[in-house]
Amino acid sequence: MAIQPVKMPKLGESVTEGTITKWLVAPGDHVQKYDPIAEVLTDKVTADIPSSYTGTIKEIMAKEDEKIAVDDVICTIETEEAEAGKEQPETSTMQENKEQNQSGRFSPAVLKLSQLHHIDLSKVKGSGRGGRVTRKDVQHVIDHGSDGVQISEFAASSTEDERHTIVPVDGIKQTVAANMVKTMQEVPHAWMMIEVDATNLVRYREAVKESFKKAEGYNVTYFAFFVKAVARALKEFPEMNAMWAGDHIVRKKDIHISIAVAADDKLFVPVVKQADEKSIKGIARDVNELARKARSGTLSAEDVNGGTFTVNNTGSFGSVQSMGIINYPQAAILQVESIVKRPVIIDGMIAVRDMVNLCLSLDHRVLDGLICGRFMQRVKELLEAASEETMPIY
Repeated sequence: MAIQPVKMPKLGESVTEGTITKWLVAPGDHVQKYDPIAEVLTDKVTADIPSSYTGTIKEIMAKEDEKIAVDDVICTIETEEAEAGKEQPETSTMQENKEQNQSGRFSPAVLKLSQLHHIDLSKVKGSGRGGRVTRKDVQHVIDHGSDGVQISEFAASSTEDERHTIVPVDGIKQTVAANMVKTMQEVPHAWMMIEVDATNLVRYREAVKESFKKAEGYNVTYFAFFVKAVARALKEFPEMNAMWAGDHIVRKKDIHISIAVAADDKLFVPVVKQADEKSIKGIARDVNELARKARSGTLSAEDVNGGTFTVNNTGSFGSVQSMGIINYPQAAILQVESIVKRPVIIDGMIAVRDMVNLCLSLDHRVLDGLICGRFMQRVKELLEAASEETMPIY
């Protein structure tokens, strides 16, 4: 028998702390190794903290809504080697299921999905470890129904009187807001914009979009081409794929493009990994899948970690010019604005072309106007020359 510490895990390369949003266990509870014991919120993701041991929760050190540094002890577990690996009897599992449903110990993904479909989780039978209700259990109820599951309307989260409405700010928004403030205070932002003639890109994409959708089952959007062009340019200008580290600059060899995805009133920034090695199809697939996960609340820590450069599709909202806040500790963020038809002068003649603005925010400690100008010029060249030969789909 021994008392073992459980520490705050590191849920991302740049993550230094997390907030315990909910304890899923209490002192005296028995847990199996890898059972979720708490929910933690970082500026990247909401995730479960698994137990490192099989045993009994002895003491909880971290309070809910308290920020805890990575590797700080959050609780202790009393372990018994003789009990490790033993399976609990079915009656015990059923009792745990009942207790968990009563205490509302559900993961963020389960809660989000149940709220979306107005499902009373206390009536859902869990199939997870220890009887825990999983997202699969909730999806099964949505797809097939279940006897005894009650449907109820969740009360609105905001309150109002005749003069104003008060809307509570949840943990994710608070964390994102704090990170944005910190970034603006610590990072010397500079900004530049370049105009791109996307006429060839528009024609190319229009020619392939129907056959692609029929063959692959999802859309090939303009955004996939922009991400591909940025990834290729980052390969040629590794100075852009960098981070500030206090007394030195870290240039990343892997090109992992962070993309901004809005889900309800929240913003998530999942990552297209090894974007320079992927085809247009591969990038389009990743963007489609990451957006689906963000909107269903199923993004994992792996999905949001490791980004080295951010591309934000502000054009999807009709924006034509904007300045993004850098996704710290990255050195730059590129805003892809809306493609609009505008009259331009070509060889002394007026022509109507499909034009798009690309807006770059940069960390002036890491980058300067010269290297950023060359990088933006290269992205422009790649996009203006877009064709089956220069930027193949497969």
